[in-house]
Amino acid sequence: MKYSLHWRFLPAQKGLGTLLLVLIFGFTLQASSHREAPLIANDPLADNTDLYAFRSPDNPNMVTIIANYIPAQLPFGGPNYFTFGENIRYEIHIDNNVNTPGDDIIYRFTFQQTNEDPSTFFNIRLGKQNLKTTYTMQKSMDGGLSFQIIIENGIVPPNNIGPRSIESGVGLGAAEYESLIQAAIVSASSGEKVFCGPVDDPFYVDLGGIFDLGDSPRQNSTIRDGLARFNVHSIAIQVPIEMLQKEGKSVDQAQNILDSDFVIGVWASASRPSIRTLNSDGSKPDDSGDWIQVSRLGMPLTNEVVIPLAMKDRWNFETPYQDLGNLSDYGNFFYNPELALYMDDSQFGTAVPAFAGLRIQSKSLGAFDFRNGKDGLFGLKGNPALDGTALDDAVFGTLLLPGAGSPRSVDLWPIFHTGVPNLAPYQLASGKNGDPLATGKPFINNFLPNGGDMLRLNMAVPATPRDDPNFSSLGLVQAAVLGLTDPAFAANTDIEFIPNMDGFPNGRRLEDDVTRIELQAVGGVVLAAIGLWYDDFDPECTPSPVTNLLLNVLQFSTGVESNDAPFSTEFPYLASPWRGTDVRQD
Repeated sequence: MKYSLHWRFLPAQKGLGTLLLVLIFGFTLQASSHREAPLIANDPLADNTDLYAFRSPDNPNMVTIIANYIPAQLPFGGPNYFTFGENIRYEIHIDNNVNTPGDDIIYRFTFQQTNEDPSTFFNIRLGKQNLKTTYTMQKSMDGGLSFQIIIENGIVPPNNIGPRSIESGVGLGAAEYESLIQAAIVSASSGEKVFCGPVDDPFYVDLGGIFDLGDSPRQNSTIRDGLARFNVHSIAIQVPIEMLQKEGKSVDQAQNILDSDFVIGVWASASRPSIRTLNSDGSKPDDSGDWIQVSRLGMPLTNEVVIPLAMKDRWNFETPYQDLGNLSDYGNFFYNPELALYMDDSQFGTAVPAFAGLRIQSKSLGAFDFRNGKDGLFGLKGNPALDGTALDDAVFGTLLLPGAGSPRSVDLWPIFHTGVPNLAPYQLASGKNGDPLATGKPFINNFLPNGGDMLRLNMAVPATPRDDPNFSSLGLVQAAVLGLTDPAFAANTDIEFIPNMDGFPNGRRLEDDVTRIELQAVGGVVLAAIGLWYDDFDPECTPSPVTNLLLNVLQFSTGVESNDAPFSTEFPYLASPWRGTDVRQD
C-alpha cells in the first residue's frame, strides 16, 4: 500500500547517458476529478477528470460513455498543446454481472504521435500537424484476458488553435473546426461509435469557492465557474445496449424500466509502464516494465471532496473491486462524511455560512439522528419492522446497516459503493402513509454490489428528452420531487417513468449538476425523499412534509448551475473546444 521512488544512474549506453526512473507501486491508482490527489496532479496526461454514462437521448437503443482526461487546458496553451499521451493505456471498464468477479468488458485506447514538420515551431502549418495524434482501440469481452483491435489509426482532431491554423490555406484549410470533429467520429468493427479529441470541459463548478473552506455559494465575492473556457480531452463511445447487457438482451426485452438485469457499473482508468528511462540527448524516454494503473474515476468528486488529503494517494492506489474489502479504512469517510460536519450546528455548521441551507436530520420522525457519530437507523437492528427490507440482515447481510456510529451507511455509502435497490426503504415516501420502511413509489434501481466506486446506470430507464419542460440538471433529486408532489405520479406506487429518473446518480448526464446534488445528498435529501423527514416536520402540526428545512435543501445552489457552452444534440454531445484566439470574458 506504499510506494517507493528510486533514481539510479546507469552507465552510458552508445554514448548516451541515461537516467532510469523506476516507479514501484504497491497497488493501482485511482483519480476522481481534476488534480484531486498529490501524485496524479503531477501527471496531467493520465489524469481522469470526469466520467459520464447515460442513455443516449437521440437513440434509445444506445448508451453513451464519456471519459475525460487532462484537466484545465488553456485553449491558447501553445506551442506545446496538450494531447493524449503515448505509452499510456486509457481504459473504460464495464461491470454488468454481479456473479462474475471484476470487469466484464474493457475498452482500451493507446495513442501515437507524429511530428509532420519538425522544421517549424508552429503546431500547424501548410497542411501539416506537429503532434498529429492517432489511436488504436481494443476491446476485451473476458475481463482483460484477451483483446481484439476494433479501430486502427483513429483520428484525433488537433487543438482549436485559431482561424489561420484551422480554416486558412496556410493552415489545414478546413471548412470549420466542427468539420474536424465530425470527420473524427468513426464506427468500430464491432459496432460502437467512437470519438477521441479535445472538447470544452463539460464539468461546471465554482472551484475557487468550494476549496476556500466551503465558500459555495460565495458569501462576499463574485461566483465564477472555475472551469469556464477550459478544454479537456475526451474519449466518447456509443454502445448498443444489448452489447452491454450481460445476456445480450435489447432494451425492449426488459421486464420493466427498473429491470435489475440491465444495471451496469462503469469506471475509467489510465495506466503507465513502471519504468521510464530518460535519455540525455533529449530524445523520447524509453518506457518498459509492467503496466501500472495511475488514475481511476467512477463517481464524481469521491477522492476530491470525500477522501481526506492524507489518504488521497492511497485511495488512488486501489481498484473499485478492492473498495468493499477496505471498509475499515475508507467506509467511515462515507458513513460519517467530513462535509456533514459543516452542515451540523453542533459541530462546525456556523463556521461555513454558505451551507446554511443544508442541515442534517438530528431527530427525523422524532427518533432518528443522522449527524456524524450518531446511530441513524441502527437502533432498529433486529426489529421486525426491517424484515424483508434492504436493511434486513437476511436480505443483504450487514452491507447497508453495518453498526452503530455509522449513520450514513443507509444513504451516502450505497450511492457511492453499491447502487440503490428497488426495495424498501429505497422508494419514495408516496404511498407509505408515514412509514418510511413501507413499500412506496419506485424511482431507482441501480444496485450492483460487485465492487466499489463506479457510476452505476440502469440502462432500462428511458432518457428524459432534453427539451422536456421537466428536464432538470438535478437528476434523481428532481425525479423525487416530482414523484412526491406531482399528482400524476404521487397518487400511486406503480413503476412508471418519472422525468429525470435517468439522471445522476443513476448514471451521469452531461447536464447534471453533480456538485449541487452531492451536497444536497450529504444534507439528507435522500433520507427525506424516502420518508425520513427533516426535524421541522410534525404530522400533527405540519400536514405536508415539504417543510422549511426541506425547501432550504432543495433550493440550495452553489451559484453555478450550467455549463458555459451548450451541448450538442448528437453524439458525442460535447461542446467544441474553445479556440485559442477567442477573447476570454470573465
